[in-house]
Formats: sequence, C-alpha cells, structure tokens
Amino acid sequence: MNDDRYREIIEGLFGDGVLKLDAQAEHELRHEDYVMEMPQSGERIRGRDKMRQFQEAYPNPPKAVLRRVVGSGEVWVMEATSDYPGGGTYHVANIVEFREGKILKETRYYAEPFEAPAWRAEWVERM
Repeated sequence: MNDDRYREIIEGLFGDGVLKLDAQAEHELRHEDYVMEMPQSGERIRGRDKMRQFQEAYPNPPKAVLRRVVGSGEVWVMEATSDYPGGGTYHVANIVEFREGKILKETRYYAEPFEAPAWRAEWVERM
C-alpha cells in the first residue's frame, strides 16, 4: 500500500479536521491483531472488537482537531488537540503503525498545556 493511502486513512478519521467518531467504520480500518496503548495511564486495549466496545461505551468523547500527519511506509504520526467536555485540553501525539493496509497499533500520548518558564523568553517565539 502506498503512503498516500495511509495518509488518507488517518485523515479520513477527521471530517474537515475534526474527529468524527464512528466505532463501526473505524473497526473496519483496524487489523484483527489491533493494539492501542496509552503509556501515560498504563493502559492497553488488545483487539479491534474491544476497541469498538470501548468507543461505544465512552461517556463523553472529546472534540479532537487534527494538526498534522507525517510519516512514510507503515509508520505514521498524527498530531491533534483534544478538548474534553467539562474542561481539559490536551495535545495528542499518536503513533500509528499499519500492517496489510490496516491499522495494527496506535500509541497515544497526551500532554496538558503548561505555562512556559520566564527564563527562556528571549529565545522563544510564542505560538
């Protein structure tokens, strides 16, 4: 499978840059040996069926906005921001690995914004 197709799969999870949650459609994009890991919370979901059940049970999904997608071959990285109902915005980096044209593994990292230290202000540009 070519790079354009993998990019299309990842970008296709977002409509106009905003995450569109569709547990069944995403299930079809995942390999039967799918694994999703969240190292910061120490959690792993093994199997695309369990991931679909997890998504269907999720009480308040965040609004996620795609920032960029980079990669080649079977390893890609997606950057996004996630705004959770009731507060909390996180920057997300998701490493996406493919096998046989389907998503095999995702490793998701969530970072909460923080105030930049004043000592480095002369060298940085505020975003």
